[in-house]
Amino acid sequence: MTNWLIQTEELSTLLENRPGNVVVLDCSWYLPEAGKHARDDFFAGHIPGARFIDLGDISDPNSPYVNMLPAADLFAAQVGLLGIGNETEVIVYDAGYVSCRLWWMFRTFGHDRVRILNGGWRKWKAEGRPVETGESRPIEARSFSARLAVGKVATVDEVHAAVDTGGTTIVDARTAARFNGLEGSGYPGVASGYMPSATNTPWARFFDPDRNFEFVTPEKARTIFEEANADISGDVITTCGSGVTACILGFMIEQLGNPDWRLYDGSWHEWGQREDLPKLIKQSGY
Repeated sequence: MTNWLIQTEELSTLLENRPGNVVVLDCSWYLPEAGKHARDDFFAGHIPGARFIDLGDISDPNSPYVNMLPAADLFAAQVGLLGIGNETEVIVYDAGYVSCRLWWMFRTFGHDRVRILNGGWRKWKAEGRPVETGESRPIEARSFSARLAVGKVATVDEVHAAVDTGGTTIVDARTAARFNGLEGSGYPGVASGYMPSATNTPWARFFDPDRNFEFVTPEKARTIFEEANADISGDVITTCGSGVTACILGFMIEQLGNPDWRLYDGSWHEWGQREDLPKLIKQSGY
């Protein structure tokens, strides 16, 4: 599959036909500092028939770093409980910035039958489309087989080597204030700042608020990367605060024709806590 987006009109038609092999997932999520849980938002309103998936349930429970990719069997078990099998078409949406993370996770575990709802929950609501409240409808669990694909994840050692040797473009999706060290990281005990040679391309720039937060066009995305002097045509590693919004950059890079980008899964949550790794702070704004 190369068309990774589905439009609200197409999804609406799809749901009217009640297909048996399509699962819609609400993957909304909040940083710990927000003090709330997206599951409550799901209960208050979601796309009819959608199921809620908690990022915490499909992250490595044993890692000291947040939101890390779990073992394949854990991911398989969790998505299987949501009625997803290897032939299931998965459509993910959220109310913010997490859908690309789920898109990346499914593909990293060998499942390419996944698309992102363009504009997500915000566009769906703005268009006055049907809304369901409360728990998910009854779900019949299915068997899902997951196997980690090669070349999707960059380890901390690989990123450190890329910083030292150059030749790899490292793009950081965090806000300019967090990247520059002018604002907290969003995680207690983790300082702000950035790794040497990283380029800041804030994730929010890749959504168009004038079009109900659809992704910007590939042409606009290319301009954003060019303005940041980020060469995304070769070896690219994406990073952010905890490996979530970095997937937005990867999604846009892939839309621009480079499917071989890698995600630094530990991102700043790991790098920022490692005393042996170099960190920089800018004294002025973006």
